[in-house]
Amino acid sequence: MSTQHNHSRRDFLKTTALAGLGIGLAGMAPSRAAGAEPGFGAVRSRAKNISQTRRRPAGQKPVHSLTTTPIEKVRVGLIGCGGRGGSLLKDLLNIPFVEVTAICDVREERVAMMLKRAGDKGQTPRTYSGGDRAWENLLRQDNIDVVYVATPWEWHCEMSVKAMEAGKHAFVEVSAAVTVDECWKLVDTSEKTQRHCAILENCCYGRNELFVLNMAREGVFGELTHAECAYIHDLRGMLFKLGTEGDWRREYHKTLDGNLYPTHGLGPVCQYMGIGRGDQMKYLVSMSSPEAGLSKWLREKNPNDGRHAGEKYVCGDMNTTLVKTELGRSIMIQHDVISPRPYSRINALSGTGGTFFGYPNRLALDDPKKYNLKAKSSHGWLKDDDFKVMRERFDHPLYKQLQERAKNSGHGGMDYVMSYRLLDCIRKGLTPDMTVYDAALWSCILELSAKSVQEGSLPVGIPDFTRGDWKTIKPLGIATT
Repeated sequence: MSTQHNHSRRDFLKTTALAGLGIGLAGMAPSRAAGAEPGFGAVRSRAKNISQTRRRPAGQKPVHSLTTTPIEKVRVGLIGCGGRGGSLLKDLLNIPFVEVTAICDVREERVAMMLKRAGDKGQTPRTYSGGDRAWENLLRQDNIDVVYVATPWEWHCEMSVKAMEAGKHAFVEVSAAVTVDECWKLVDTSEKTQRHCAILENCCYGRNELFVLNMAREGVFGELTHAECAYIHDLRGMLFKLGTEGDWRREYHKTLDGNLYPTHGLGPVCQYMGIGRGDQMKYLVSMSSPEAGLSKWLREKNPNDGRHAGEKYVCGDMNTTLVKTELGRSIMIQHDVISPRPYSRINALSGTGGTFFGYPNRLALDDPKKYNLKAKSSHGWLKDDDFKVMRERFDHPLYKQLQERAKNSGHGGMDYVMSYRLLDCIRKGLTPDMTVYDAALWSCILELSAKSVQEGSLPVGIPDFTRGDWKTIKPLGIATT
């Protein structure tokens, strides 16, 4: 990547997506730093524009149950051929009913590499490169049904919106948008064009997540009351690795203090709890620890021969956000990509009938005898034999059907299962498991958490992107191929 391109991307990020947050470097200090301790009412007044639910414009129709004409072959265009885009392409080339018809990246060498990979599978997509706007030419290509967006976050909304306006479905990487305004743009465009906008949240298709979803649907946990989730991943080295996503991801640590990456943990627990499908997020409170780890890494490692000297970071090492739902349930979301600790998404779910925790997997049941287990009570986690019984009984049928195909895919196979399932929905004319309303809701936590942190951890309302339809949308079913 050229130095000129690095600067243009950095300038773009600062003047568009992040500027849209209204929370720049100078705005990150809580209001009390200016000598005023705001009351709840004052915060609500300032936050109402991002918290309020907007009316559906005339002529727009909901897409939560949108079906389309079935097609025999799903034709995909891919924007972004970096690490994530390359991984997605590998899976797309191994789905029998998918044809990759176009690929695009700002780097010509990446496009050439992906073209060779496609050629090895007997596919010959058209290629686009040569500038930051080359992707607009891809959208003019007729033989594309779905556009995959695997680019830096600040491009996600614009590319998805223009893909839908071009008559194509948009499948966008996480987070789908950076600001709440962008979230509404995705929703309104999807409704206006009647095109799907699905968030590519692969963690919803992990074996353990599908296992918990199946148990939740089968009533194992009883009445659901609480969930915990996270993205805890030591990325200090990656954030300073030149020519990678670290070049642009680190910029957010300079500008925002909140949950920068909420969807990996949040998506699955929202599906467990039927968020947007019988319940809805109501408000959140968020707080961050001090920023320390990234500055320490920069100071002690002096990465890339000092070219980052003088950088200042504002994002706390650990952010914790608590969400209250319309039904009174609670969700904890954490974000920490700085601390020296093992990877975790927590993946916890509690109800009147039992509790599950991930990392490592643990399950406790109020009535183990109901499942003919050896355990006597919920005072201890199930032993391996009992856990195996539950796994065999409630392993998700979609995972079992695709596990052999997915065994060589990224992230334990979840990437392949995700793309197969979502594109199979397009092939069959079905509504994808993750709609634009999920994309908007899960992604809006970035700006809303930063707003709460900025205002001393006071509550911030969460908009209802379904505009009240969550009360009647059916819960996510147990899908099969």
